[in-house]
Amino acid sequence: MIGRDPLHLPVAAALVIAAGVAWYGGDFFRHEVLAEIAIYAILAMSLDLLVGYAGLVSLGHAAFFAAGAYATAACTVFFGWPVSAATVAAVGCAAALAAVAGVFVIRVSGVFFIMITLALGQMVYAYFFKASEFGKDDGMAGIPRPDLSMIGLDATDPQVFSALTLIAAFGVWALLRTVVGSPFGAMLVAIHRNESRVRALGCPVPRYKLAAFVLAGAIGGFAGSLIAQHSGFVSPDLGFWTVSGEVLIMVIIGGMGSLVGAALGAVVMVLLRHELSHRAFWEAIGLPADLASYWQFVMGLIFIAIVLLAGDGLYGRLLTTWRRLRRS
Repeated sequence: MIGRDPLHLPVAAALVIAAGVAWYGGDFFRHEVLAEIAIYAILAMSLDLLVGYAGLVSLGHAAFFAAGAYATAACTVFFGWPVSAATVAAVGCAAALAAVAGVFVIRVSGVFFIMITLALGQMVYAYFFKASEFGKDDGMAGIPRPDLSMIGLDATDPQVFSALTLIAAFGVWALLRTVVGSPFGAMLVAIHRNESRVRALGCPVPRYKLAAFVLAGAIGGFAGSLIAQHSGFVSPDLGFWTVSGEVLIMVIIGGMGSLVGAALGAVVMVLLRHELSHRAFWEAIGLPADLASYWQFVMGLIFIAIVLLAGDGLYGRLLTTWRRLRRS
């Protein structure tokens, strides 16, 4: 999808409208799911900047997710900071971690990049798993949500908080859309397509890779701050490698190299996870309710089918179909 993308804005508008309709008529459960979708859409879009545009496949992106969440917990619970300041600190903490780690990880590529980012994620997970000040493997509770009393809103209301996360997701999409449409984004795409040629032309490739890595880490930290506020709880599991794997799956099934595709992948992943694990869903479609116990198996089959039938992701398949119809 890298290059001309005539469907990006229409599909993005469709997702915004669908989110607005779901938010307007949603109950408590729906607003909680909407908030989760928005947060993981932010995380998936940040990873897509690396995977889809810069060609850097990371299995350690959850490290920044966890860093942002724990930074928010520390600033609010230990230091008594307001949530807004804690969120800024979380973004800064994740960006600093990405900057330090990025100096080393950008020196390698391919499977070596994947393995070193995986090691980074597991190091962060191991630290929080053993850190007594953060509750070790039990995690840490008591993270508040923003105080919006000055504008007459209560962020503890799921409807209000889901609206905040949806606005945040739209803001991140607009930011990254500007980034990938800039000369910086064009250079990332060029590096992805032919790094050797770009190096031969004298471009400082490591600087561009590091900048992309830091930006993606900072936005991942922002998503971590939001998930901490959403659940009021943080645990080492936020940094485990399976979280990175799930977000990578979101990017792949949605369509790499398209921010709206990453967001679409997050929608599909979160909805499937919630619906397939409920007995009422299987009863509603006339199948045995016991299938809810095998929801992960069923979801795996669905992902395999998506990859086999739409190798370039759902959004990629939509774009390809549209182009074929237009030619015909």
